Amino acid sequence: MSNFKAFLKRKNIELTAKAYLLDALGAMALGLFASLLIGTIFGTIGDKFDWPFFKELAGYCRTAAGPAMGVAIAYALHAPALVLFSAVAVGVAGNALGGPVGVLVAVVISTELGKMVSKETQVDILVTPSVTIISGILLARFVGPGINSFMTAFGDFIMYATNLHPFAMGIIVSVTIGMALTLPISSAAICLMIGLSGIAGGAATAGCCAQMVGFAVMSFKENRWGGLISQGIGTSMLQMPNILRHPLTWIPPILTSAITGPLATCVFHLENVPIGSGMGTCGLVGPLGVISAMPDGGSQMWWGILLICFVLPAVLTWLFGMIFRKLHWINDGDLKLEQ
Repeated sequence: MSNFKAFLKRKNIELTAKAYLLDALGAMALGLFASLLIGTIFGTIGDKFDWPFFKELAGYCRTAAGPAMGVAIAYALHAPALVLFSAVAVGVAGNALGGPVGVLVAVVISTELGKMVSKETQVDILVTPSVTIISGILLARFVGPGINSFMTAFGDFIMYATNLHPFAMGIIVSVTIGMALTLPISSAAICLMIGLSGIAGGAATAGCCAQMVGFAVMSFKENRWGGLISQGIGTSMLQMPNILRHPLTWIPPILTSAITGPLATCVFHLENVPIGSGMGTCGLVGPLGVISAMPDGGSQMWWGILLICFVLPAVLTWLFGMIFRKLHWINDGDLKLEQ
């Protein structure tokens, strides 16, 4: 056993939840951002302004989703060059046969197998990519479809439940996905994995916006304009160190998401596409996703985007924050971002 542990250490293989559920999943989200997500933005622009070039860009970006996720995951697992490049083919197969979850499972396992054999033979240039690609595609073929079917069914259940009980599920989805966005996991990847769309996607968007805009405004006293931008259109994940030190700082945006979620589902009937549902105001992808999902939404959609994504998260979280400061549940400096 000690020899095996030494071998894993030499190969830079960490059999931990952090490596596979946090690092790999977070990197997969970056791969999505650099392909499918930016393609969605290009596609929305192309459709709205009838610009063929942007529609063409969108098509190429969407095609690159599998390879981008594969390379991103392998990179996060510190794959050597041949394993990293082989992850392109595994990503293609994983996405085609099992969707994003198929990519994650196939690339994680095949990357670790590829790392095990890397530079162990005189014909490394043949052995390493062969082991990585063959193992990855076999996994994608035999495991991907089942996992993808389960995740799709789970997403369908959430969307069905949200349509059936829009008020209660609006709260649950908004709070849960919003918290996932602030945690060091990828809410965008989660929403894409389960295909969260429709009004459930709208509730998820509400929760994510409540976290991002809420923290940006609530912490303006400590972080000023730089913090407003980095959290408001960047990520509320920057507040995680402060949340761990002062857990009560998380309550105001959570309360806000519990309000804006059912407003999104019951009043404005906001919808979103899976890639935009878990993004919030990050790069304005959440609002753009709503526009993409509701091309004929009219004035109700625009009012919904304005209020649910920006105004209410800012106003409500600021009010809750002021109350918490008055009660000394949040003190000056508790929300200061680390430099």
